[in-house]
Amino acid sequence: MKKAFYRTSTIVAAGALMTMAGAASAQQVFATDVIVQGSLCVGMDCSSSENFGFDTLRLKENNLRVHFDDTSASASFPSNDWRILINDTGNGGGNYFAIDDATSGRSVFRIEAGAISNAMYIDGDGDVGLGTSNPVVELHAVDGNTPTLRLEQDGSSGFTAQTWDLAGNETNFFIRDVTNASKLPFRIRPNSPEDSIYIKEGQGDIGMGTDSPQASLHVRRTSTTNAALLVEAATADATLELKQAGTVASTWEFRNQQDSGRLNIGVVGGNTPIKIDNTANNNLMRIGRNGLPDEVNITGRLVINNTQVNVPDYVFADDYVLRPLADVRAFIDTNSHLPEVPSEAHIKANGVDLTEMQMVLLKKVEELTLYTLEQEDVISTQQAKLADVDALRAELAEIKALLSENR
Repeated sequence: MKKAFYRTSTIVAAGALMTMAGAASAQQVFATDVIVQGSLCVGMDCSSSENFGFDTLRLKENNLRVHFDDTSASASFPSNDWRILINDTGNGGGNYFAIDDATSGRSVFRIEAGAISNAMYIDGDGDVGLGTSNPVVELHAVDGNTPTLRLEQDGSSGFTAQTWDLAGNETNFFIRDVTNASKLPFRIRPNSPEDSIYIKEGQGDIGMGTDSPQASLHVRRTSTTNAALLVEAATADATLELKQAGTVASTWEFRNQQDSGRLNIGVVGGNTPIKIDNTANNNLMRIGRNGLPDEVNITGRLVINNTQVNVPDYVFADDYVLRPLADVRAFIDTNSHLPEVPSEAHIKANGVDLTEMQMVLLKKVEELTLYTLEQEDVISTQQAKLADVDALRAELAEIKALLSENR
């Protein structure tokens, strides 16, 4: 009852003051503190029977504004003016609560009528809830369908306008390129494996399925049925390129030709030294089989096409000088390998060029054929001479027989 008495007394006193002010056509100025022990109503529509309820201060009229006018004159003191606005002043205008930077004339904060409960909620830890009164992280957004954070560059600073959405729902977490047909360039499905994508400190190595990437891109799969890396092209050749930077830069590609089904490995725009047809047999070529890293096991035909190979058919030319076998023996005795054939030490130090070795061996086979043919000629000549000797021996035997008869 006491508070009601104070409120009635206050509003009546205020009304009397306004009446006196109106009659005197002068503003009331109080040169000392004013204390109102009750509620206060300010505005053209306040009445002498105002029911305040639990309101301590009520502003009541059709254009509600509160202006904070800072009269600081010194350049070292802040003097910006602010204003609280309630609703638009014109017919059909908006219903809202707003705070304006009165000095610059900009509206910096606005809440529209009809906003949902807990549209913005700040708890005791400073966590901000959007649509929730129980934020559990610094910024917690709740909505019944796809809560979204929009990032919009509006072009006001001279840069091309672009809008992105960061959102999530029961189907995926995604980034939406709103400006370009709302495409979804990035998506994560719920319950994705841990460390599906991991970026390591330092060099920025990327791990997929591992939190310890050992290369620029390290893919680890525990499944035995799915490929670790799949490159697919919908309407063209599927290509994986490896590019080397530097003064002697080149780009190698692994290309699955769409029409032929052939895997090509070679330099982009250049030679393709390796081609594997999709009809190749199983296990046609195996490298490092049974734990032997240098072993190559090829099943079927191995064809090396090299038009620059110098095939040693020149061995059969009339002017080719065949090394005498005595010289070959002397070379072997001194070097422990055939002439022109690389030694064991050379191969261990430098490796072996298979094409070059094949041609060297072919030359040795052809030279061996010539040696064999020479020996065949010698044998044929000796056999002819032996035949003559046998014929002579037969004649001598006949002559001896005749001489014996004549005695």
